Amino acid sequence: MRNQLSLFLATTLTASACYCSGQQLVNGRKSLVFENPAARLVVDVSGGAIGDFRFKGEELNPLNWATPKPGDTAVRGFGHFLCLDRWGPPSDAEGSRGMPYHGEAANVEWQVLRDVTTREGLIESEMAAKLPMAGLSVRRKIRMSTTSPVFTVREEIKNENALGRIYNAVQHPTVGPPFLNESTLIDCNGRRGFAQGGTLPTPEEPSFFWPQALNQDGQSVNLRHLTGDPNPNVVSYAIEDAYGWVTAATPLSGLLIGYVWKTSDYPWVSLWRDVGDGKPAARGLEFGTTGLHQPFPILVKKGRIWDRQLFEHLDAGETTTKSYTTFLLKIPRDFAGVESIKVSANRLLVRERSGGKPREFTIETAGLSPN
Repeated sequence: MRNQLSLFLATTLTASACYCSGQQLVNGRKSLVFENPAARLVVDVSGGAIGDFRFKGEELNPLNWATPKPGDTAVRGFGHFLCLDRWGPPSDAEGSRGMPYHGEAANVEWQVLRDVTTREGLIESEMAAKLPMAGLSVRRKIRMSTTSPVFTVREEIKNENALGRIYNAVQHPTVGPPFLNESTLIDCNGRRGFAQGGTLPTPEEPSFFWPQALNQDGQSVNLRHLTGDPNPNVVSYAIEDAYGWVTAATPLSGLLIGYVWKTSDYPWVSLWRDVGDGKPAARGLEFGTTGLHQPFPILVKKGRIWDRQLFEHLDAGETTTKSYTTFLLKIPRDFAGVESIKVSANRLLVRERSGGKPREFTIETAGLSPN
């Protein structure tokens, strides 16, 4: 009876636990900090990057890539940032007029519309940014579970121009050391893919299927792994399921970070790889509205790849909404990677890759699954 009462009290306290936090200076940078008993999330205001997502009380931050040093207050992207209104380079004419690589969203100061607070059983906040050259604005709502290491981001993108225009939106999460090492496993549910660098009219040739890719020498490479050779550098895959997902797992550290989203929001997943001093330096887990890393004139000329559009259109004053869910998972040292992720309203079911009976891991999302 005593054990049952203790279990009841522990469960009740855990379910009602919250924490919360709010606006803080993190390494001298204005930030929104979300905290619950399971995890800590830090979102930068100067550029909007999600720069830190880790288990509560632990040091390992998977999104430790291009992280500003203490005292560096420059407005720029790092960790996980938003590419908007484009993915990749501007045209020569746009670049000469000041349009940055990957667009303005990570290069402008964001405004906090609502501080971190607890509302409707979730920890949430809102922020927004205006992109003056693109003529777009983006309003972001972040909602975090009060008990689990999971959060969702919902972004409303509005065309503020008097005329319609094309655009792209790509999420750019990147994992780096010490989380990233030679043992890190990348998994996703991309299907058919191609390596960036091809030329018109067929930049998508030759194609291949996940997890294989072809490098510049025509050799087959398994993209689940990265050791000392980053060739091919960027590879994009089309998603065929209702939901897209991508994960990075480092079994030696017992940690996995994952993303899930609706394919109707983001039909492409793109993986980029970087090496420094012969060791893995970065792995991008990008997902977005395009799979071709080129300026708009080339995207317009190409139009589609495998009957998938390479850009979207927003009419004058029109708004579109896109969202994704991010989670952390503790994994055993013999974890073999992710085979699949099943999405339901209140949980994510992660199934391990296995030749025998696969293990399954459940993440309670408190309604924060992508919808």
